[in-house]
Amino acid sequence: MIVGLPKEIKAQEHRVALMPEQVERLRKVGHQVLVQCGAGVGSGFSDEDYQAAGAELLATAGEVFTRAELIVKVKEPQPAECDLLHEGQILFTYLHLAPDNGLVNRLLRSGVTAIAYETVRDGEGRLPLLFPMSEIAGRVAAQAAARCLEKTLGGRGVLLAGATGVGPASALVLGGGVVGVNAARILAGMGAKVTVLESAEQKRDQLRQDWAGVFDVEPSTGRELETHLPEADVIIGAVLVPGDASPKLLTRADLTKMRAGAVLVDVAIDQGGCFESSRPTTHDQPTYIEQGIVHYCVANIPGAVPRTATAALSRATFPFIEAIASRGWRAALAADAGLAAGLSVSEGKLYCPAVARAQDRNCTPLPF
Repeated sequence: MIVGLPKEIKAQEHRVALMPEQVERLRKVGHQVLVQCGAGVGSGFSDEDYQAAGAELLATAGEVFTRAELIVKVKEPQPAECDLLHEGQILFTYLHLAPDNGLVNRLLRSGVTAIAYETVRDGEGRLPLLFPMSEIAGRVAAQAAARCLEKTLGGRGVLLAGATGVGPASALVLGGGVVGVNAARILAGMGAKVTVLESAEQKRDQLRQDWAGVFDVEPSTGRELETHLPEADVIIGAVLVPGDASPKLLTRADLTKMRAGAVLVDVAIDQGGCFESSRPTTHDQPTYIEQGIVHYCVANIPGAVPRTATAALSRATFPFIEAIASRGWRAALAADAGLAAGLSVSEGKLYCPAVARAQDRNCTPLPF
């Protein structure tokens, strides 16, 4: 199969979907790999690295999209990239379709088969391609929160760890999944007083067992959240509903109950965000202030650490990329129910139930 690796064009997105060593592995089993010039530079891989691995370098994205049968990316295709997709082609990337009606329409019109990293499951029902980026996003979110609290960025001028005779900052994490746990770990490690709100009792019990003495765990209820709002210096939104739009946990009215200069970090922004006042930002302009509250809502948080993120992501995705390239998408998905769960769109039909619910669309049953 001809595999295409275009350069990411989302603002400040420096990750790349395949490392040179993985290109070499694809070449050794007979696949052709087309790489757009400059695709890996942001992650520390030169064109010469890809060429040495056996890739054919192409000057433009248009050339890659025209010739490739399988396009592998990191972020959802931007409008200009959607115009290059064509019927019979396979797209494997993060899609985050639930909050993006326009992207769904463009993919349906293109006739492409689009498989989403974020809804692929393993044998235990976990999300193996979301895990590495969720882990990194949670950790970077904590670092971002610390920076945003600084007065120069509009924050309260509070140090997470406090100082001798001065208490630490108070941090609230909404959701005890991969993002939430990693954010809480880093916040606690930086000296903050951290509380995680989690709705599932079994998960709360496990978190208390695993992280006793590191951070507190409480039920996620409207009352608990309201109790913490006046004291929170930082709130990190880390709630995930796989494939679906994120629930809104804070309203604009809730902002009036918070301290001026407090920080909201919405890690769920690529699924629509879990704060009513959230809107997507980029690493170029990561924050804005609404009602005195600093909002950090970058939709590709791991893109800030592309060397780490590219290595973690591509090692997770590569076995699936190799399966699709070697067997074709129909056979690969038919043989792997977890990979089949990633099928979002194919030949003008929508297959993801969560996206269908979020956008009130018809959903076609999986053909396997």
